[in-house]
Amino acid sequence: MDRSRPLARRPLVALLTATALAATGTTALASAARAADADLVRNGGFEAGLDGWSCTAGVTVNTPVRSGSSALRATPAGADNARCSQTVTVKPDSQYTLSGHVRGSYVHLGASGTGTTDVSTWAQSAPDWQRLATTFRTGPSTTRVTVYTHGWYGTGAYHADDISLVGPGGETGRPPAPPTGLEAGTVTSTSVALSWSPVAGATGYAVYRDGTKVRTVNGTSATVSGLSPSTAYAFQVAAVNDAGESARSATVTATTTAPDSGGDSGLPPHALVGYLHAGFANGSGYTRLADVPDSWDVIDLAFGEPTTATSGDIRFDRCPASECPGVESDAEFKAAVKAKQAAGKKVLISIGGQNGQVQLTTAAARDMFVTSVSKIIDEYGLDGLDIDFEGHSLFLNADDTDFRNPKTPVIVNLISALKTLKAKYGDGFVLTMAPETFFVQLGYQYYGTGKWGGQDPRAGAYLPVIHAMRDDLTLLHVQDYNSGPVMGLDNQYHSTGGADFHIAMTDMLLTGFPVAGDANNVFPPLRADQVAIGMPATPHAGNGHVAPAEVTKALDCLTKRTNCGSYATHGTWPGLRGLMTWSINWDRFGGWEFQRTFDGYFG
Repeated sequence: MDRSRPLARRPLVALLTATALAATGTTALASAARAADADLVRNGGFEAGLDGWSCTAGVTVNTPVRSGSSALRATPAGADNARCSQTVTVKPDSQYTLSGHVRGSYVHLGASGTGTTDVSTWAQSAPDWQRLATTFRTGPSTTRVTVYTHGWYGTGAYHADDISLVGPGGETGRPPAPPTGLEAGTVTSTSVALSWSPVAGATGYAVYRDGTKVRTVNGTSATVSGLSPSTAYAFQVAAVNDAGESARSATVTATTTAPDSGGDSGLPPHALVGYLHAGFANGSGYTRLADVPDSWDVIDLAFGEPTTATSGDIRFDRCPASECPGVESDAEFKAAVKAKQAAGKKVLISIGGQNGQVQLTTAAARDMFVTSVSKIIDEYGLDGLDIDFEGHSLFLNADDTDFRNPKTPVIVNLISALKTLKAKYGDGFVLTMAPETFFVQLGYQYYGTGKWGGQDPRAGAYLPVIHAMRDDLTLLHVQDYNSGPVMGLDNQYHSTGGADFHIAMTDMLLTGFPVAGDANNVFPPLRADQVAIGMPATPHAGNGHVAPAEVTKALDCLTKRTNCGSYATHGTWPGLRGLMTWSINWDRFGGWEFQRTFDGYFG
């Protein structure tokens, strides 16, 4: 055996080994470099609903999907292109690849705030899933980028799935620790004061009521208002910083006290509200005020109307005998008002209606409104006022974006007029409102012309009026009829014709909701005793009539949390005031079905 040969081969083996190790090290370094890249989009497959996304008109669906069990469906409507966006933390001066799969026509995928050149790509027509991708480099000081998808105006729904942004992650830090020491302080019939210990590194705190975020504050205390009397609530607090929100604190429960005496203007615990056609006739036939059954607790005389849309000069002309056979004389009508009041009923003048456009564009119109409405109230000895502004009466100017501090003259002047009337007539003055869903609940998605303009300026336009008058408001009874589909707090669209629509729309009023999807701009809930559900009395009275069984379902769900359908409420409100209907005349025409349903439920 020649022992010299293995020795001679050793340098070659060592060289190969060293080369292999060097190659392995290079591969490891490359792998480490690639490992620094990550998918930075949260919930890009929409498996967790819309968590992480801000969408103007988006929902998650189970079909069609590209992968997993969910995908996004967003529907452009009017001047809205159904934009869904998410802001992610990135690294300055770094390369990123944005991609996603879409279906539909004119579907866009893009990134803004890159610090260099914002990018987007789109599919003109994608009957099946189509991948879109684009790249960009962040600017030298860019730390946050917004990725988005949207459709195009009037082109129908689009779908998106598996959205990703691949590149190096930015320095996100860590969310703060959960707050401790949460306590309930002063409790009233409508509010609970909370306090907690400060958390290191927190820049703010999010307050939750019954699992729903209701407000954010900078300090370590907050008063949650707009609550219902004699109702138990559960509260939690989370700490917030730039990295996100902490886990929530331990839960503290508090029960509000009984309602303040005299605060409800003498209404019974559960009230039936109806409009009486006092100034006109239609197919329902004329009904004399004296002939209205005792079940009706609030009678709204329809309608006081302006001489012109912008005059503020409101007139109440009773129906002439030529149009309304059997109409009573003025003396008989005034006597009937007094008789109803003696029986504990409230008789109001309702201003507006479908044909009565009222725009208080000037201070002079505001003052004339106060003078002319006062004259009607005084002449007939009425208990108060119902605001039924519809059509183009209320709208928001483009720079009017904060419902708490409105700027638009028709809004500001109406609030001023109502406060003046309330101050003039005192605590016994009954103030009710009957807006359409377009002016209230639609505010969850849209408020005025929107951040980018182009939306209907009337969207959510009642919200600043309701909010400004909430301490003086006796009843809000939104018209849950003659309405298109409206998105509820479950981010699903609900349509008229069944109990679910009434449950979802009423839950929004009693829970509160972020205006235009802004979690930092929450419209506070109303008290349950301030809310009634508006329904048409018969199929002739308006679109969205529901059968008595559906009325009962809605009341059961909201007051007892039983008999609910697909919508899960955020609370239980046994103090819900009752029902409103258009109209008493139509209910009489329909054999008093609506009245009998109310009487049968509340006794």
